[in-house]
Amino acid sequence: MPTPIPADDAGIARAITLLAQGGLVAFPTETVYGLGADATNEPAVRRIFSAKGRPADHPLIVHLADVAQLPDWALDVPPAAAALAKRFWPGALTLILRRAPRVLDVVTGGQDTVGLRIPSHPVAMRLLAGFARGVAAPSANRFGRVSPTTAAHVAADLGDDVDLILDGGATDVGIESTIIDCSRGRPVLLRPGGISVDRIEAALGQSIGQRDADAPRVSGSLASHYAPLTPVSLVASDALCRAVAAAADRGTVAVIARSQARPDELDRHRVHWCALPDEPARYAHLLYATLRRLDALGSTLMIIEAPPPRVEWDGVADRLKRAAHR
Repeated sequence: MPTPIPADDAGIARAITLLAQGGLVAFPTETVYGLGADATNEPAVRRIFSAKGRPADHPLIVHLADVAQLPDWALDVPPAAAALAKRFWPGALTLILRRAPRVLDVVTGGQDTVGLRIPSHPVAMRLLAGFARGVAAPSANRFGRVSPTTAAHVAADLGDDVDLILDGGATDVGIESTIIDCSRGRPVLLRPGGISVDRIEAALGQSIGQRDADAPRVSGSLASHYAPLTPVSLVASDALCRAVAAAADRGTVAVIARSQARPDELDRHRVHWCALPDEPARYAHLLYATLRRLDALGSTLMIIEAPPPRVEWDGVADRLKRAAHR
């Protein structure tokens, strides 16, 4: 298992060399850690799918250093996409655009669109600027499981299937990027994430559409995803304590609460209670690390208090719904 190395000048230089040689490099972004390969090198990209156990038709997001690289990857950049790039890049936003002729089918899942973003994490920015080519990088974990927010998470998940892990500390946002389709006219939300829909709409001065049957396939769009091994149940706030008490009669229970403290009457040996902040950005930052920590307890069930139905919670709500899907 590779030991994560510091993301200093020497570490980043080593990572750039490995990418150029067709290697796999895990690196931090502001959202989660990515598993990167040279997006112009088909054998290298195919190693991503093998390492993750990822379906071959599931498209990847290409990470760029600068908007000047867009013509290499996108056939055109509609005004809405240009406005969003100007407002939110570098940042936790992925744009789906019509692909340029040079883009590999293995990157796009055979589609005529490609997902692009410019991350804002300083390590990612230095890596991408030094490499000077696009880096295809899904989350650095086994497919369908909880995404990594630390270098240690990557090492635990992928082991020797990754050539190098750059340790840039815990990620800031904690959940993946928002994905907006700009390939078919009106912008459409394909995945909520680190940037809320109301901010997207404010930047555009218009409402955005919702996913339809003709939407491109994108990362993290399957019904079951971001899932711990422990079965997950989402429960409304007013039913949380009753659900936990009932589940504790049948086995051990891990709990993620948002608005409630642990009731004194619950058996502390059977109920592992964790309270996360009742604020969406802080909750998202802690979510995946908390899911991993509670999953390691081997409880019979994980019960999670459902987030409120407000737009700023949409990214968290999407991840929890997919984690609970069976």
